[in-house]
Amino acid sequence: MHPDYEMVIGLEVHAQVNTKSKLFSGSSTEFGAEPNTQANCIDLGMPGMLPVLNQAAVSAGIKLGLAIGATVSPVSVFARKNYYYPDLPKGYQISQYEKPIVENGMVSIDLDDGTTKEIRVERMHLEEDAGKSVHDIGLESHSHVDLNRAGIPLMEIVSRPDLRTPEEAGAYMKKLRAILRFIDVCDGNMEQGSLRCDANVSVRKKGVETLGTRCEIKNLNSIRNVMRAIQYEADRQIDVLEDGGKIQQQTRLWDNDKAETRAMRSKEDAHDYRYFPDPDLLPLRVSGARITEIRETMPELPDQMKERFIEAYGLSVYDASVLTISRQNAEYFEAALSLKNGKPERDPKLLTNWMTVELFAALNKAGKDIMDSPVSPEQLSELVSLIEEGEISGKIAKQVFAEMLETSKDPSNIVEEKGLKQISDTGALEEIIQKVMDDNEDSVEKYRNGNERIFGFFVGQVMKATQGQANPGVVNELLKKALAG
Repeated sequence: MHPDYEMVIGLEVHAQVNTKSKLFSGSSTEFGAEPNTQANCIDLGMPGMLPVLNQAAVSAGIKLGLAIGATVSPVSVFARKNYYYPDLPKGYQISQYEKPIVENGMVSIDLDDGTTKEIRVERMHLEEDAGKSVHDIGLESHSHVDLNRAGIPLMEIVSRPDLRTPEEAGAYMKKLRAILRFIDVCDGNMEQGSLRCDANVSVRKKGVETLGTRCEIKNLNSIRNVMRAIQYEADRQIDVLEDGGKIQQQTRLWDNDKAETRAMRSKEDAHDYRYFPDPDLLPLRVSGARITEIRETMPELPDQMKERFIEAYGLSVYDASVLTISRQNAEYFEAALSLKNGKPERDPKLLTNWMTVELFAALNKAGKDIMDSPVSPEQLSELVSLIEEGEISGKIAKQVFAEMLETSKDPSNIVEEKGLKQISDTGALEEIIQKVMDDNEDSVEKYRNGNERIFGFFVGQVMKATQGQANPGVVNELLKKALAG
């Protein structure tokens, strides 16, 4: 990135609402069905077919509006957005334009330096998805259209251009996905297309207030690709400007294999779509009573839960942020804490380390999420308890944990079967320490002459003699007494 320039980034995020039926028809929204088996006459735009609004999708939109502190409009209007693609059989998309259901929200993101930044959300409107064009099929490389997605309910969440780096954009995407999952309106699965992002990127000289010409990068399907595409596009625009050229307003695509953006078409403005209110749909009216009813059912949100974890469990901001990135992570953590009367029976910091370092690494390697963990919250809690009570050492615990991942056995059973219980018997350890000292008289003399750095050597010898099963705390205490003479 050129030091004289800064990026200006706004994101348009499309989140698929997790309803069972489509936005204006009763067709199924289930993922993975055979092509063109989930599109009825309404989705296909057949003459005389009238759309009927899905009330569950409206409730989901209200929920998101409340979650981001936005204004839920008492009256919003559905409009026809006119453009032609083979996968848009009606020739228009039903969306919202001048009067969206949600306006003026905010998402707070955590930055790497420990601070937070508020990203304004300009609007969220409901709209239907288009179908999908599938190319290069068969021996003759024909193109086909799959209309299963046509009519799928989407929430388009449009941020203000408040983001300044790819890292901020990534943090915003993670936070927004967490909110959507916490309130259970979208599964956030980017691989399946449930969450997609269009990134609007421009650059300008530092200190300049005027916005540069933006380019929109369409259909980014992972947070990593969002960040990579933004960085590449900003660098590309800077190179053009530094060479004396001008940025053309464009829609661009991200080529993941070549790690570059490429021009798709000139960027449309609103007038190009000839928006007008859909004559088949009345204005959507949302009562204050309905908003109040939904507000009363809202779950604890990520920021609220993060603050509670910090205050109640003494966790760092970073640890609390990691644990509350999804509701499933947070629920697993609190289940493993073995809460009784609101107080944890396990050390929150020790449990956090085992979750965020050991368990998450193992799940990531296996391509699983917390819901598919072979180690239950109760089993991880038991493992931490064995460490806290001195039954096993941290080193032995990692050995036990590895077998738990493989077999899903309880840690106490593994410890019993393999004879891994930590040796804390002072009598037995004193005999081993005496033998170590007898076998290393020269080292004992060096220690007693002031070379205290050699103490670690004796600890290592005792641990070796006990195959790593000696209680380190007890060993250290007994060794100090024995070496003191």
